[in-house]
Amino acid sequence: MAESAGEKSEKATPRKREDERKEGNIFQSKEIVICVTMIVSFLSFKLLYSTTENSLVNCMRQFLQLTATQDTINADDTKNFLIICLKCIAIAGCPILLIVMLAAIISTVAQTKGLFNFKQLKPKFSRMDPLKGFKNLFSLRSILEILKATFKILILFYVIYSFVKDNLFFFAKLMNVSIEAAVPEVGSICFSLIKKITIAFAVIAIIDFMYQKFDYEKKLRMTKQEVKDEYKNTEGNPQIKGKIKQRQQNMAKQRMIQAVPSADVIIRNPTHVAVALKYDKEKNHAPIVVAKGIDELALRIVAIAKENNVYICENIPLARALCAQVNLDCEIPAEFYQAVAEIIAVLYKNRDEQLI
Repeated sequence: MAESAGEKSEKATPRKREDERKEGNIFQSKEIVICVTMIVSFLSFKLLYSTTENSLVNCMRQFLQLTATQDTINADDTKNFLIICLKCIAIAGCPILLIVMLAAIISTVAQTKGLFNFKQLKPKFSRMDPLKGFKNLFSLRSILEILKATFKILILFYVIYSFVKDNLFFFAKLMNVSIEAAVPEVGSICFSLIKKITIAFAVIAIIDFMYQKFDYEKKLRMTKQEVKDEYKNTEGNPQIKGKIKQRQQNMAKQRMIQAVPSADVIIRNPTHVAVALKYDKEKNHAPIVVAKGIDELALRIVAIAKENNVYICENIPLARALCAQVNLDCEIPAEFYQAVAEIIAVLYKNRDEQLI
């Protein structure tokens, strides 16, 4: 069955991707950012736990000392309490907050590849259309987002339920333990719960990342006609491009014809192929092809060679092989050394005889 002309079956071209990027339409998974910040929060809190604990303990001690030594509280006392509280929050929370903020920025920049685009912030009246907004509520993306949020809640509920169920006996035992001994145990078991939740959310983030990438690539797909139109706009009209290519070929031929008088020998078959070789011992390891052609161009090369007294040698298989296998301004391959050397030897012999 013939493919529909309007079906978007082709992958996006580099230009299409670049245009979408300029408009701010990029691939990004928010779940990855959430997952990374959760993991970093968990690890940073675990590493900075002692610092946070000491800060909170010192803060409580200062509060208790102040309350134990004062009968009344005035405005200055309230100010002191506030300063102590802010210092405690700064020491206990700011390092963790800064680390988590940095992790969120890095995970976002890594996905967007450092794109900063303000076009999405421009007001669009189309976004204020209530009918369009109502349709978006029941779009496939909205339904998937709702299902994803529901799935996350269910997983979170299941992990917590399983955790409480497995440790119910342990919580009962804590009633007979001192506070000093219970706190480390509770902290350890809370870290275990956070670890399980983080792993569950990491799995969700990976799945969401794969889906978002698939959905983004699907949206960028193009029709075959769009690809053809883009090719025409990028590369130009095929007819104009053909004329440019023909002109370039003509210029290359002209340069090649101008190099024929400087050649040392022309190897040809009677009419169809001609190859001009030049050998400079000081510059090249082997003879180079300065001109070559077939049919009319070959005849023209031979005619110019005769006008400039360039040595002409007829060797049908060698002429055809050199013309087919060696590019312009390139040295001949090693397999042609012996055959060409014999021709050059004859050339030098003829020159010596003419000098005598």
